[in-house]
Amino acid sequence: MQINKLRGKELDQLFKSVLSLQDLEECYRFFDDLCTINEIQSLAQRLDVARMLREGNTYHKIETETGASTATISRVKRCLNFGNDTYEMVLERIKAEKKTEEE
Repeated sequence: MQINKLRGKELDQLFKSVLSLQDLEECYRFFDDLCTINEIQSLAQRLDVARMLREGNTYHKIETETGASTATISRVKRCLNFGNDTYEMVLERIKAEKKTEEE
């Protein structure tokens, strides 16, 4: 786990801050204050790339639909294959939440 190299009080504070957010509006406001628009869009793009890779889409389709570079797509794929399984975890949770909302 590479994040272990970064562990410390600053990162703990950041993650605890994110965990303290109570709804989508608070997330929008917090990340707007914390990050640049490009940083937020890059994070969102990576998650979308992960979703599309899980669905079996080709690099070309992902690149066309998301605007992600092949390097970004490869990095996300590497995380899906050899990472901490958290892309899978959050995408499954989002999928389940969406299904619940539709019922």
